Amino acid sequence: MRFSSEEILETIGMIADDKLDIRTVTLGVSLWECSDPDAAACARKIREKILARAEGLTKEAAALEAAYGIPIVNTRISLTPLALVVPSREPEAFLEVARGVDAAAAEVGVNFVGGFSALVHKGATEVDRALLAAIPEALSTTERLCASVSLASVRAGINMDACRQLGGILRETARRTADRDGLGCAKLVVFANPVEDNPFMAGAFFGPGEPESAVLVGVSGPGAVRRALEALDPAADLGQVAEAIKKAAFKITRMGELVGREMARRLGVEFGILDLSLAPTPAEGDSVGQILEVMGLGRPGAPGSTAALLLLNDAVKKGGAFASSAVGGLSGAFIPVSEDSAMIRAAAEGVLTLEKLEAMTAVCSVGLDMIAVPGDTSAETLAAIIADEMAIGVANNKTTAVRIIPAPGKVAGDVVRFGGLLGEAPVMPVNRVSCARFIGRGGRIPAPIQGLRN
Repeated sequence: MRFSSEEILETIGMIADDKLDIRTVTLGVSLWECSDPDAAACARKIREKILARAEGLTKEAAALEAAYGIPIVNTRISLTPLALVVPSREPEAFLEVARGVDAAAAEVGVNFVGGFSALVHKGATEVDRALLAAIPEALSTTERLCASVSLASVRAGINMDACRQLGGILRETARRTADRDGLGCAKLVVFANPVEDNPFMAGAFFGPGEPESAVLVGVSGPGAVRRALEALDPAADLGQVAEAIKKAAFKITRMGELVGREMARRLGVEFGILDLSLAPTPAEGDSVGQILEVMGLGRPGAPGSTAALLLLNDAVKKGGAFASSAVGGLSGAFIPVSEDSAMIRAAAEGVLTLEKLEAMTAVCSVGLDMIAVPGDTSAETLAAIIADEMAIGVANNKTTAVRIIPAPGKVAGDVVRFGGLLGEAPVMPVNRVSCARFIGRGGRIPAPIQGLRN
């Protein structure tokens, strides 16, 4: 891949002025060979595999950062879903493996490791149930481990029994991490139509169709997109806005592919994908919400927000897809409330509501992300919020997800603080009308007719 001097200078400017960085270099690691009915042996094999594959990850990331001057914020690991690897019906077996995985992640120096995962969109095995039962303790007693659960797909419909169970799991996980504002829930994502090559946490896992190991890159460029729009003529129409976003996304993607391919070469593994998602941080200027404001919205959540987000997401994908033949992952725009300064402001002011966020998720990259709600929100209401988001994913044949924190002891208007990349969030009010009878029915919402595609 060749880069012109003009492209290099533009990229240097984006890094210096627009907070452009590589949000994560994630190493996907297959664990199929590590399966063992003995939990201790399984944990040992997984640890050895992580050390063998990821030992040089952080060192090479630092060397690459120094060589190219491109900030690499996080290094992470994604694993084969552990419900497919640990053949045990005992939650204690998954807890032993969880502790081993967390220790191995600390040993190689990554900040998160994903893959404490189960795929139950059509039904749960006894092994799946053991992993689900272990989630609250696993997330409350480890530091780096992240969990995810697939609850729905366009071909299977929505597993409402699992949605109901996750409502209870969220409550229990929040209770066990009450001294940290329910932090455990920030490491748990539930999905409809999850992808197998997502580099972003907390929902990353390395799917069954993936190779032995691969580098998965997530790029962050909200600041660069915002700057490109600020440079436009104020009278520019929305077609011109879309063109400016496409051009910025093209440049961001080229930088990400350079880093990904070079990292794969240094580690001696395959280059998997480049995820185009615009991933914000709590820092001013590094915000997807601010892009919407530059487009002309007073705040994210104002009327027109869904249309503006559709334009942004589509233009990012078009520009990025033109720049790389290895686009994958989620690829779009994230709108996590606690991790985006403009979203935090809008939610605190009451402009951005849970219902408006849900509408926006129909066109964004993932879904309801890093949402704090009152600690006394019932398990049934949490399950119903999850089910609504799963329905958007199933009906629209797209990935949607929920990462929601019922903040212990907090009420609407309070603030939860997680620090670092996870940021802080105002606790958002929740509709209190009962949905318990609907959730209590259980069963499975059948797949929509568009799922019959063959």
